[in-house]
Amino acid sequence: MAGAIIENMSTKKLVFLGFFIFVLQVLSIMIGALIAPSPTSAIRYLSTKCINHHRARAWLMPWGSNQCQQVHSFDEPLAKTLDANDIVFAVHLPLPNMEMSPWFQYMLAVLQFDIAFKMINQIEDDVIITIDAGIAYRDNLTSEWTTKFHSVEQRPLRCIFAVPKTYENEGRFYHCDPIPFMELGTVAHKYFLINLRLPVNDTVNVGIGEIKDIHIVGIHQNGGFTKVWISIKTVFSPWIFVATAWYWHRISLMTRPPVLLEKVIFALGISMTFLNVPVEWLSLGLEWTWMLLFEDVRQGIFYSTLFCFWIIFCGEHLMDQSQRNRLSVYWWQVGLVVFGSSVLLIFDLSDRGVHLTNPFYSVWASEIGTKVSITFIIVAGISVCLYFLSLCRMVHCVFRNIGGKMQQLPTMPEARRRHYKGIIFRFKFLMLVTLTCAAMTVIFFILNQISEGHWHWGDYTLQIHSGFLTGIYSMWNLYVFTIIFLYAPSHKCNRTKLGDSQLTGMMEKPESQETQLSSGEQGPTEMYRITGKVAED
Repeated sequence: MAGAIIENMSTKKLVFLGFFIFVLQVLSIMIGALIAPSPTSAIRYLSTKCINHHRARAWLMPWGSNQCQQVHSFDEPLAKTLDANDIVFAVHLPLPNMEMSPWFQYMLAVLQFDIAFKMINQIEDDVIITIDAGIAYRDNLTSEWTTKFHSVEQRPLRCIFAVPKTYENEGRFYHCDPIPFMELGTVAHKYFLINLRLPVNDTVNVGIGEIKDIHIVGIHQNGGFTKVWISIKTVFSPWIFVATAWYWHRISLMTRPPVLLEKVIFALGISMTFLNVPVEWLSLGLEWTWMLLFEDVRQGIFYSTLFCFWIIFCGEHLMDQSQRNRLSVYWWQVGLVVFGSSVLLIFDLSDRGVHLTNPFYSVWASEIGTKVSITFIIVAGISVCLYFLSLCRMVHCVFRNIGGKMQQLPTMPEARRRHYKGIIFRFKFLMLVTLTCAAMTVIFFILNQISEGHWHWGDYTLQIHSGFLTGIYSMWNLYVFTIIFLYAPSHKCNRTKLGDSQLTGMMEKPESQETQLSSGEQGPTEMYRITGKVAED
């Protein structure tokens, strides 16, 4: 039988392949660490307090030739003659003499309130603040503003006062948690204008304290990082696509139908190719607000396929021959992965899906939503950690199964013994690489969940280093390529020379044509066959 490339490639070529993959991995990390800037930037904007006497819906500019009438402080005599409903908090994004860019990919915003303590106007417990918010855009400094979205939203106001609430401490500021405000899935325009109103009546915005200022923290992906990220995708996309097509072409040349392990390797290549497609190039010229959701769906498909592959990859080297090649054997493991992915998708649709029609919506807006979201992140982290421990246990069982087979090696002829020792060493090394990839994927998944939620609970400066992001993404591609390449059927005949011309102790016969890439009905590799509990020795 021909076997797989991992068994038939010479040690010298395998070492060269490993060195090549290692160099590419290091290079990808260095590109992220030395060339790409930080993945995101957080810029704080102080809102301008504009006066809107007629309470019209006109857009009020904080600066420029058409700037609004302003009050710098609510302690000014003019401000004391105004009603709270006459004040509009205006913020222009970006700062003067700067422009937004489609390279930023997305834009998030959180609110930070400066609220002074007053004995007669304290913040009540579990108070809800109502925000009348609107955002407009334009692409030059002389055109009129075009309304993009408008909504009236409610957010919980969580503040603490660190010192005793006495008259002596009046004027001190509360420490308030940042409030999630907005998420745009695209930055297709150069300038944005946000107008905020805090409507006040007998039942709305009562007990929110004495607000002095409102800050908006704008968070967006750095353009330099986007260029590096899209470039990496552009390089890997055709590479993995060609490798996947080549792999399935070789599988199709076999005289037997593909086994489950070969099918799931093919599915892994397809999911990696789908994730690699650099559709971000098109988003630079088109206003695709669904790009964040689409990227999450692509990652979810890849995660699901990768986790299922690891389960089946280990399981197929543990099962009896009679139980192999059946997806139903893994129904509960694969079912759990599919269930977890479905929960992730539902959670994503409930947040980013709604952002497609209302960027001011937030699943974190309510106390229940916040608790559910934080619980979800914690449960997701615990789940992937348990998955990794389960995977480690499966790998341990595979190694123990191999150890049992190795006890039979001393009774074999020398040529056959060396042949199997080489195969077992290569397989063990690949399993250790798989565990390393799994560990890094789990770490990335947890940090990614934290990075998506960190600005909701206050630490909006938390960032994942660019080198780690590019390194993990490249690791996935290089790992998938390695699996596809090494587990592709080999065109070589697996034979061992003994002496000058004698062939002994071989488990397979030479094939007469390269199109006969089959290893019989025993599986893609000899390692696959000998780890079966009823396999021949």
